[in-house]
Amino acid sequence: MSSFTSLPKPAVVIIGAGTFGLSTAYHLLERGYTQVTVLDRAEHLPAVDAASTDMNKVVRSCYGDPEYTRLARQAIEEWRKDMWQNCYHECGVLNLGDAYTEQSINNDLKHGANVERLSNTASIRAQFPLDLHDSGKLGTFASLDIASTGYINHDGGWAEAERAVSLLMEHVKKRGVKVLPGKPVQELVKDEHGQTKGVRCADGSEYEADVVVLALGSWTASAFPSLKLTGKCLATGQSIATIQLTPEEAEEYRKSPVVIDFRTGFYVFPPTHRNVVKLAIHAAGYTYTIPGSTISTPRTIVSHPDNGLWIPRSVLRELKVQLRNVYPALAEKPFSGTRMCWYTDSPDGDWVIGRYPGDPGLVLATSGSGHAFKFLPTIGSLVADVIEDKLDPKLAARFAVDRQVKPPNGERVSVVSQELNIDELCGPEDLIPTF
Repeated sequence: MSSFTSLPKPAVVIIGAGTFGLSTAYHLLERGYTQVTVLDRAEHLPAVDAASTDMNKVVRSCYGDPEYTRLARQAIEEWRKDMWQNCYHECGVLNLGDAYTEQSINNDLKHGANVERLSNTASIRAQFPLDLHDSGKLGTFASLDIASTGYINHDGGWAEAERAVSLLMEHVKKRGVKVLPGKPVQELVKDEHGQTKGVRCADGSEYEADVVVLALGSWTASAFPSLKLTGKCLATGQSIATIQLTPEEAEEYRKSPVVIDFRTGFYVFPPTHRNVVKLAIHAAGYTYTIPGSTISTPRTIVSHPDNGLWIPRSVLRELKVQLRNVYPALAEKPFSGTRMCWYTDSPDGDWVIGRYPGDPGLVLATSGSGHAFKFLPTIGSLVADVIEDKLDPKLAARFAVDRQVKPPNGERVSVVSQELNIDELCGPEDLIPTF
């Protein structure tokens, strides 16, 4: 296929107004594209049940893979710019773990990150405010093996996810991108050669395009079953819980780093400006298969308003156990809420960014695999490179839809998802601690 760079800029329709979709729209604008339309199924944007519409997300370059470290370092530089209006909070990321963490520190060092190796529990505890030490509200980290690797990366922290997505959406809209909510796409429109030339929405409206970008996140496989993407784009529910603090309590913890324990997958944030602490476990998660289907489909507050936010009781209990290791006083407080956050996972943890085989008019930008949001400022440049046929060949092969899948990248403590058991979901009564 001839490169678009020597031709007038093509018309692009992007399906999905989340991390991949809006970042792609932004980078196409930066390259002079004037015919960019973003369609989203949600009636109101940002979509309340999208993974990117969360209170916060970790921003880190701590990867066991040097390529992701390099890309993350680029993203962090962008997060620091005025465009993001202080959405990014560089509090540092405390990494605890084993061999994966050792690879991460080596990659961070090679790419010039401001990191500090922590050789014992005293040095780990020293990364937290002194008031937490004095009040007995900080864990001893006694469960750490002396041989375990730990380090603090000062070039990292967290971003206000929903606000960042909203900022980027308003930015591209002001520059001429049409962002249209309430437009669930029903089918791809093909030409006589079977090539994608546009989309048809559920309301009957059609949008022609030279390129259609599928950036639907966890709805990718279920929205387009004919593409047979289950083996590349698996929707998995990830369990999150929150704790509401008083303003006085929040001040005690506010200057803490993000904590990630790669041995267990547990991670916890400092309090937000609303004094909320979020905690979760980075694992394989849960699938949800609708009767009569074989494709995992997100089960959210929109599809199931009564219990779409609830997570399994077993995970809630594990979150409490892991929290006690870091912040024992918080582990005695009730949870203020839970959320099943739906990711799109690839089998090897790499993103899916590339043309759909045999259809040059269709580009996939999905399978964030739990680590795409931090690249919101930059990930769209990779998609734009695909559209312009100039993505680095090594990255193109790595992110290709039809690539040969590698073994999992080692980030998660488990890589095999399990089907969600609705009877095991927690309820309001489970949020209260028992003594």
